[in-house]
Amino acid sequence: MMESPMTRNCHVGFGERYEETHQSQDWKVRFVPTPFSPLLANIALNGIESIHKYKDNKGRIKEPSIRYADDMLIIIRPEDDAKAILDRISVLLAARGMNVSEKKTKLTAATDGFDFLGWHFKVQKNGKFRSIPSADNYKAFRKKVKTIVNNSNYGATVKASKLAPVVRGWRQYHKYCKMDETRNSLYFIESRAYKVFNKETNQNRYTSKKLLDIAFPTVSYSENKHINVKGEKSPYDGDIAYWSKRNSVLYDGLTSKALKRQNHSCKSCGLKFIGEQRVHLHHVDGNHQNWKETNLVAIHQSCHQFIHMSKSKS
Repeated sequence: MMESPMTRNCHVGFGERYEETHQSQDWKVRFVPTPFSPLLANIALNGIESIHKYKDNKGRIKEPSIRYADDMLIIIRPEDDAKAILDRISVLLAARGMNVSEKKTKLTAATDGFDFLGWHFKVQKNGKFRSIPSADNYKAFRKKVKTIVNNSNYGATVKASKLAPVVRGWRQYHKYCKMDETRNSLYFIESRAYKVFNKETNQNRYTSKKLLDIAFPTVSYSENKHINVKGEKSPYDGDIAYWSKRNSVLYDGLTSKALKRQNHSCKSCGLKFIGEQRVHLHHVDGNHQNWKETNLVAIHQSCHQFIHMSKSKS
């Protein structure tokens, strides 16, 4: 395996802006990603995945490279020349005014494990492929949770409501990993949150447990059960029905049921759910304690915001 994040110097060319931060009387400059960064990275790096290719035993051409924006993973065989592949990539990038970050590029065996996009992948001795949340990803997630749990400005109820989307999002992202280990099950984090909730004078062990269930919603996981994209499908091929239905599997529980009832269309605007915009559950009667299925509809995040903005003005 060869991991190769492109140098951060090219981020200026990807439409990112400068932001100055003041630290210890020294002004430091860092790059702040904009929504256009991944798009422009894809344009600038288009074709780089085809640099390394070979024919299999049946004569079919294989391109064993995976790229997400400017993060890239190249799967190589024992007979492949890693240095030659990297040299060809460097030539392509140089022609486009970029270069590979040598500090972040490394060659590693799949049996030793490697991190990519927040996951840690490893081929075990028995040949089984395994993935878990990477150490850095877990550390960043734990920091977010601790910031909310230890915030003295929030009561237990507010903390639970703020924790829920953070925990649900993390668990949803890693739902195809092995999540039954003690660390990934969040046992110790939940125990800490319960103690903090239970310390409040207006809470007891029963109400604290209910808040804990709200703060740490369960998300079922199925290790290595990713659903491959069908054939040569592309998000840009105009097949809105296919991509809307596929994106809907990212949700479960009441949201999943609402999406199926609505044929994967927004109840507010009628459009299919495609793109990066999240799906929100809207309480029709305005009562956020009424979780009956008949009172819940799936709508776009922007539609949800517009509905509540209109109500506040009226």
